[in-house]
Amino acid sequence: MEYSRFLECLAADFARLRDAAAAAPAAGVPSCPGWTVADLTRHVGEVYLHKTLAMRDGAEPEPWPPDELADTVPLSLLDDGYASLTAEFAARKPGDPAGSWYAPDPTVGFWIRRMAHETAIHRIDAELGAGRPVAPVPDDLAVDGIDELLRVFVAYSVSAWGEYFTDILAGSPGRTYVVQTDGAAWRARTAPGLFEVEDGPGDDAADVHITGAPMSVLRWLWRRTDADRPSGVTVEGDPEAVDALRRCIEVATQ
Repeated sequence: MEYSRFLECLAADFARLRDAAAAAPAAGVPSCPGWTVADLTRHVGEVYLHKTLAMRDGAEPEPWPPDELADTVPLSLLDDGYASLTAEFAARKPGDPAGSWYAPDPTVGFWIRRMAHETAIHRIDAELGAGRPVAPVPDDLAVDGIDELLRVFVAYSVSAWGEYFTDILAGSPGRTYVVQTDGAAWRARTAPGLFEVEDGPGDDAADVHITGAPMSVLRWLWRRTDADRPSGVTVEGDPEAVDALRRCIEVATQ
């Protein structure tokens, strides 16, 4: 996807998120247990400000968030964070350096992509919390979001911080997963200390097949499905292998 397209999606999802956040701040968020919509709103605003400083200062600020943000009204914090974030994007080029936990791509462009996906997922959270219909995620953004989750979050996290995945992967018999959606597919392979992802379904048999429309697969992988509605995703294979994949994603996205 072009960076201009990520920014377009970011703007659209921010507007939807803000609308849902203003409508039901006290409602619980089923996809984020223990959070209200106001808590979610505060979190996104803090994330926006954190990434603004990562670009501005060349390093992600720690510890975070600072105490003074606790007194800011969540919706105001969201607005301030979005204004700061988008102003920073506008002032820089995608290839400019930026502080980042993702060593392969410490650039502004990484954060443009990451914030588009961050906002899409949390917009879904806000809509679920507010009891609103979940607006569609465009196919191109959903496909890219699946790729980001598998490669940037899970595969990179296992390679960089493998100790967090020891309990999940240490006894892995060497499993394979195929994730397939409209026009795109990925094949993941696990083993002790390993999570590798390649394009395409591959030719060999897999332990687990996960298929569905792009938005449905994205929401299933991120655990953002409706509890009372079919996910639209078909999952075939060993339940223990499916559980291991879900646990890897949970740890990588904490």
